[in-house]
Amino acid sequence: MGIDTPCINICQLDEPSGLCAGCGRKADEIGGWLSLSTQERRAIMASLPERMRAAGLSPPRKEALRS
Repeated sequence: MGIDTPCINICQLDEPSGLCAGCGRKADEIGGWLSLSTQERRAIMASLPERMRAAGLSPPRKEALRS
């Protein structure tokens, strides 16, 4: 069974917010992702949409990723 991840392979840190512009995680969350429990990962993933909105970030739509 795979590990839940919000990564969409667009890994670029937004300097003002410190968040990944693709998934919304902080650098330390990305680096420690595999050591987090499933519950911890899911809690972070649940917070990502609001976190990205607050930072003025919007991830690319999935349709755009297929091109």
